[in-house]
Amino acid sequence: MRHRVHEARVGRLASVRPDGRPHIVPCCFVADGEVIYSAVDAKPKASFALRRLENVRVTPSVSLLIDHYGEDWSTLWWIRIDGSARVIESGGQRDRALDQLRSKYEQYVREPPPGPVIAIDISAWRAWP
Repeated sequence: MRHRVHEARVGRLASVRPDGRPHIVPCCFVADGEVIYSAVDAKPKASFALRRLENVRVTPSVSLLIDHYGEDWSTLWWIRIDGSARVIESGGQRDRALDQLRSKYEQYVREPPPGPVIAIDISAWRAWP
């Protein structure tokens, strides 16, 4: 199961809005032991004051869904990672996370993520099959 996390390229980060409604966005990510990192990258955005960052600051409970779809349904799989998230604005942990993200995503070598990093401390893994 964990090897699939390292191979997958895109996940969907689900957080909780202050009014209790769900909020989900696609994201790039990297796994480091029992922590998942995702950075606010330079893809076009109206600002770096993103809903997901505010959601995590107010309610740190999140889920990350990673999946694979194929026309051959015998190859389908998904993994859901639940955890407690925090926003890292600067410092050594952010720098290490960005190094790992650059190792996984060539695009981040050319254009490093300028925004904060979300760190998810994993509390549970669920997978199918």
